[in-house]
Amino acid sequence: MKHNVAQKLIKQHLISGNMKPGQEIGLKIDQTLTQDATGTMVMLELEAMGIDRVKTEASAQYVDHNLIQEDYRNADDHLFLRSATRKFGIYYSRPGNGVSHPVHMQQLAKPGKTLLGSDSHTCANGCMGMLAIGAGGIDVAMAMAGEPYYIKMPKVLGVKLTGKLLDWVSAKDVILEMLRRYDVKGGVGKIIEYYGPGVKELSAMDRHVIANMGAELGATATVFPSDKEIKHFLKQQGREEDWIELKADRGAKYDEEEHIDLSTLEPLIAKPSSPGNVVPVKEIEGESIYQSYIGSSANPGFRDFAIAGEIVKGKKIAAGISFDINPTSRQLLEQLVENGHIGNLISAGARMHQAGCNGCIGMGQAPATGRNSLRTTPRNFPGRSGTKEDSVFLCSPETAAASALTGKITDPRTLNIKYPKIQEPKKFETEHMFEAPSPKEDSITLEKGPNITSIPDFKPIEDNFNLPVLLKMSDNISTDEILAGGSRVLPFRSNIQRISTFAFEMVDDNYYEKAMKKRDSGGHMLLGGSNYGQGSSREHAALAPRYLGLKVVLVKDFARIHLQNLINFGILPLTFEDKNDFHKISQDNILEFRNIHQSIQNSNTFDVKVKGTDHTITVRHDLTPRHIDIILQGGIINWIKQKQS
Repeated sequence: MKHNVAQKLIKQHLISGNMKPGQEIGLKIDQTLTQDATGTMVMLELEAMGIDRVKTEASAQYVDHNLIQEDYRNADDHLFLRSATRKFGIYYSRPGNGVSHPVHMQQLAKPGKTLLGSDSHTCANGCMGMLAIGAGGIDVAMAMAGEPYYIKMPKVLGVKLTGKLLDWVSAKDVILEMLRRYDVKGGVGKIIEYYGPGVKELSAMDRHVIANMGAELGATATVFPSDKEIKHFLKQQGREEDWIELKADRGAKYDEEEHIDLSTLEPLIAKPSSPGNVVPVKEIEGESIYQSYIGSSANPGFRDFAIAGEIVKGKKIAAGISFDINPTSRQLLEQLVENGHIGNLISAGARMHQAGCNGCIGMGQAPATGRNSLRTTPRNFPGRSGTKEDSVFLCSPETAAASALTGKITDPRTLNIKYPKIQEPKKFETEHMFEAPSPKEDSITLEKGPNITSIPDFKPIEDNFNLPVLLKMSDNISTDEILAGGSRVLPFRSNIQRISTFAFEMVDDNYYEKAMKKRDSGGHMLLGGSNYGQGSSREHAALAPRYLGLKVVLVKDFARIHLQNLINFGILPLTFEDKNDFHKISQDNILEFRNIHQSIQNSNTFDVKVKGTDHTITVRHDLTPRHIDIILQGGIINWIKQKQS
């Protein structure tokens, strides 16, 4: 049988199940990635499981999200994470070394391997010919302990690329074109594989840009072949021996097909407040801006900064514009300094920030109230920037740099300059702030500051209960709206009791108080629309509401990672059998659940009565037998303990 690249990667790592779309499969995981906003919980979970050393080929812990040290909390967590990497045998990327995804690509990514990361943009490393998947932290902890990663076999959407990008059009416009066609749900249940003659026109870092924002399509993963461009990238990093060729068999088929002629693309931009709200830049040019921001894991390459430096070289940005430069790795920063590009940016009026996620996760660089911000980041969900009523546009570095010069949204093709040609370095220096695992030492203890608390114990779900609907929400509620990022919230990521006070504040700032009142009297449930839980992989978006007594989430459909996080913490995820029944339930209605244990084991559907009304609605679950066992145990931690005993 002829296989495409995604199928080859899955077949080589298949431990259980059949490669039939929709069926659960178990995969061997070669590498893992954790970042500090999710990694502290992962390390606490490893400790709770009694793990001695990780079982993967390589696991890496990055400190890239919580870099602002306005008090002891983040600094203490950095010490905790470093001690955990020494204890468990994990690579450690120090604060200021850069964003996890490009640094992992530089240091550890290998064609033909699997990578599971506790960050939704882990899929970026699919650019290297890897099967790279974002997941909740506890799934990653399980993989680090040597357990398979379970997922429903995705379909493979093959995107044939032909032609070559024109001047002033870059890789960001390719993924924005995919989002224009498919929106934020179009990739759900799919791996997106790019192939065809146009692929060779894209560098490894161009492919990173496209693979990274596969997460915004809702895709399980994005896959590129491993070819001469990947070999060249690994040679630049001094790791040419890690290269293998990996491409689809001639005549390989895809479950779905798409075609993009690169030569037909133009500069695109995603308007507020969704990555799928894409239009040509020329349609909205002329709107004034406050900020132009270049960086993040969505545009992390040398050329992304260098081309901006060349565009503004010898010029000055417009008055009143905040031109924010967010380097994505220290290795890259050093090379950009050496080649003069940072000097060009600074001379033009740029503000330089340390290598890390920073403004992308709302950790600084928040825009002014009511003003437009242009960003090369992957997401523009409401409030993600750190400003509640934000107006964030997503665009390419070319568009961002051109707009910084004019002070308004500008199609870069209208600049009266020649399109810069960027020459990349032949070799990048090895990063000394990336520490290899130390030899095993029994004397190493975890350094826990006062803000690091234990994971709460959760009881299994009862068989019969009544639940009030505390919130009724619309479509596309993101994890940023469930539990925000930013400097107010993320420092409490290791303190579930404290971080729960921020839950759903973007939706209803009285949620915490209402949930606490219901917690000891039986708990509560939530109602939502389509694509519930899109965005970040942060398991805190499930864990904090669970601490507040959340037992059931009933929606039209779920985003993949958040669905798994709900299951992992013993929250029953249900969907409407008839989506019109969504309108039969109001906020504050009480739903009656009866014989739940037997109901979810015997059938995928069962009835729930809306108390005080004539409505009885049919709800559905798509849980596997393993999922049901986890739910009935009260979550995966209880399930692991039961399995070990």
